[in-house]
Amino acid sequence: MHAITDFMVNDHRSCDGLLVAVEHAVVNAAWATAQTEFARFSDAMRYHFAAEERVLFPLFEQSTGMYHGPTQVMRAEHTQMLQLLASTASALEAADSDDYAGSAETLLIMMQQHNLKEENVLYPMCDQHLADQLDALLPELQRQIAGQDESTR
Repeated sequence: MHAITDFMVNDHRSCDGLLVAVEHAVVNAAWATAQTEFARFSDAMRYHFAAEERVLFPLFEQSTGMYHGPTQVMRAEHTQMLQLLASTASALEAADSDDYAGSAETLLIMMQQHNLKEENVLYPMCDQHLADQLDALLPELQRQIAGQDESTR
């Protein structure tokens, strides 16, 4: 069973789709639409990170005793991606297509590398170590990803 992997990979793809909508708006120089779509993308990314950092990672760490392993690396990458989200948002606000392209490309590359690590290493480890907690874990992850936790806003 790969319930955690399947659920979290599905959210990765959802975030990817939101970024595509931003790209389409930028290509069409629809800056207001791009900003709106980017806000949706940024929120989705923040909710995804919150689900991992507040729910999934702590359970994994408690279950395995690995507090300085893959979850620490993923948290550091989340911090870097949040910084890239901010610089990308600034480029959109300025309607600067060159700055946007540079920031967005860096963000996309980082997201792809990050997602590969989670999807091929961390999530399968979570499936293995947290299988007995799925009934409580998956609804909580879903709640976080939906932005239903006030502390993620």
